[in-house]
Amino acid sequence: MEVLHVAGVEMQLTAAVSFLTVLQEESVSIHTYSHSFLHIILQNLEHRDAGVSNAWLETLLAVIEALPKETIRHEILNPLVSKAQLSQTLQSRLVSCKIMGKLANKFEAHIIKREILPLVKSLCHDVEYEVRTCMCRQLEHIAQGIGTELTKTVVLPELVELARDEGSSVRLAAFETLVNLLDMFDADDRSQTVLPLVKSFCEKSFKADESILVSLSFHLGKLCNGLYGIFTPEQHLRFLEFYKKLSTLGLQQENGHNDNQLQLQTLEQEKKYISVRKNCAYNFPAMIVFVDPKNFHLELYSIFFCLCHDPEVPVRYTMAISFYEVAKLLNSGVYTIHKELVTLLQDESLEVLDALVGHLPEILELMTNGGENSGSESKLLSIPDLIPALTTAEQRAATSLKWRTHEKLLQKYACLPHIISSDQIYYRFLHRMLTIILTNNVLPVQKAAARTLCVYLRYNRKQEQRHEVIQKLIEQLGQGKSYWNRLRFLDTCEFIMELFSKSFFCKYFFLPVLELTHDPVANVRMKLCYLLPKVKSTLKIPTDKHLLQQLELCIRKLLCQEKDKDVLTIVKRTVLELDRMEISVDVFQKRFYENDLLDQEKERQEHLLLEMEQLEKEKQQNEGRSTNVNDKIFEKKRRDSKTSSVLAKSITLSVPVNSSGTSAGKEDKKSKLVRSQSFSAQALHPKYSNIDKCSNRSSATGYTSSVSGMGKGCMLSFSDDSFRTHSTGNSGNAAFPSSSSSRNLFNSADQKSNGNKETQSRKMSIKNRKSNS
Repeated sequence: MEVLHVAGVEMQLTAAVSFLTVLQEESVSIHTYSHSFLHIILQNLEHRDAGVSNAWLETLLAVIEALPKETIRHEILNPLVSKAQLSQTLQSRLVSCKIMGKLANKFEAHIIKREILPLVKSLCHDVEYEVRTCMCRQLEHIAQGIGTELTKTVVLPELVELARDEGSSVRLAAFETLVNLLDMFDADDRSQTVLPLVKSFCEKSFKADESILVSLSFHLGKLCNGLYGIFTPEQHLRFLEFYKKLSTLGLQQENGHNDNQLQLQTLEQEKKYISVRKNCAYNFPAMIVFVDPKNFHLELYSIFFCLCHDPEVPVRYTMAISFYEVAKLLNSGVYTIHKELVTLLQDESLEVLDALVGHLPEILELMTNGGENSGSESKLLSIPDLIPALTTAEQRAATSLKWRTHEKLLQKYACLPHIISSDQIYYRFLHRMLTIILTNNVLPVQKAAARTLCVYLRYNRKQEQRHEVIQKLIEQLGQGKSYWNRLRFLDTCEFIMELFSKSFFCKYFFLPVLELTHDPVANVRMKLCYLLPKVKSTLKIPTDKHLLQQLELCIRKLLCQEKDKDVLTIVKRTVLELDRMEISVDVFQKRFYENDLLDQEKERQEHLLLEMEQLEKEKQQNEGRSTNVNDKIFEKKRRDSKTSSVLAKSITLSVPVNSSGTSAGKEDKKSKLVRSQSFSAQALHPKYSNIDKCSNRSSATGYTSSVSGMGKGCMLSFSDDSFRTHSTGNSGNAAFPSSSSSRNLFNSADQKSNGNKETQSRKMSIKNRKSNS
């Protein structure tokens, strides 16, 4: 401290930061700090180096927040009166302006009026424009400290005078302060004082005062909505036209209107015009509110089109950021901007794509749903060119060096099951995800693709396609030649355990994972060891007793045969962790209550997807049969009308036997199909960062239904008619396997035939007993 007055710049800057750290960490009491440090800070405020002076000023402004009022008044406010005089240096007066802005929130209004406002007025009329500018920017803080009445009588007149100042920086500061204080002015002040000033700024911005153009374009949205209530229709139209003019400022050359007689724009002007258009893009949502979303297509769509196709990347980037806000405001009219979404998805700049991807799931949901009041036509129209745009965007991100954008895009593409059909995902996106896992060299990108692939698999509605993908995952990743692919297989299995039920993982992936205990690469075995506790947590006793034995056998082999020291260390640590683990049983337990409910909900959803597929097949078969029967009946009636009575009898004997016995079943299946389809919409709610966290609203019913079947050894026993399996119907087979065999949800074909054989044999044995009796 003793040598600071002769210290160099670096030491001064370090000392300023250190003094602030001492205050923030409360290393000493406020009283000690005021006594030991405050006078040193005040002494260095007028250092000849501007950087050092500003550093000490920032420290003082932070210290003021913590100091008591009496200390501030004696140590800071009283000396400030002399420091703000015109006879003091420029640096001293600038420092005084910033300190007064900070002090305005520390004292009552009457103290500010008596001791601070006279200094404020004096500095607002300072001979140096830098001082007037600095003081003008502090008027916002002073107005908040003195309240509405004093702001109207003291601050507003000063702002009006400063707005007419000869210095352009002073006028700019006055304009921005006026905009920020709009909420403190009543309707009369706005209409009689603020609006004429704003109109004057707008008129001069193109003619004599281009310096204010950038700031005016940035605050225009706030101005238009802040003054909305006092605009006449003519003024409303004038400000809208002014916004349109700013939105295309500087584009005459690109539009072919360049005239040789016009003066060539300088590089500085071009940068200014780009900033103006960028600010217009930033204010576009506010302007939609200004004109009303109902008038968007008539008033603003042409400007929206121009801004989305602007030749400069910063403008398109800003439009991409605000696209979601625009879509929300348009609601049912969102279909009008679908083409611009496709345009931005295919933009040549990855910065634009990265900005758009941030809210892509929400945007796509609005697009496909068409807002709250839209019909289904807009959904159908929005799909065809959307899918090619999405695939093009992913391919462009993949070929670039910006892997973070690619990773972000793949993560957001997990929303697609809620947007497009299962077949479209399977043929256009799912295999692409597998290719990325196999060929991409960036680990975060591979993991993002793996998780998105698992989401696609989770909601795939065709059993054949699911089996094909599972087989490819096991063969190309789990049994791949590259150890890198086998590591990615373990990552994928982690996502499978997160997104799917325990029974699904045990059925398809448990044994392939254990096979990697014999992997020749130590890193693979090491990663497997870290994963084994999660693998064990998927088991249920006694159903998975044989899998538990396999797991224990693999661990014993690792303990006995492992030669790598690092792997062996992790194996021993993992064994201890596995010994402490408790395995869940088929019956609900209190300690596993939440996890069991979540897993049961996942099983229910998987079951419903299978049921949905079966019902759709039966529906298609029944529709085909009914059309064939109707055609045959019509032909027979046309050939021989005499046999109509015979045909009618045959119909009443054959068709009703086939339909009457199953009429309730058909109605039940129709209701199940409706529920299944509604499930597919509900399950894919756009919380994509955690897409499979099941909601609690269905957990209660799921728990009661499972409890009701515990005595029968059932894991899933649905009390609702919509979840019961049917053994009668046109197909003569059970629609789905028994819920007690939830481990075999995905091989319904074998179980249907076995179930039919068992039921037939039981019926035959009952008949024989009756006949014998």
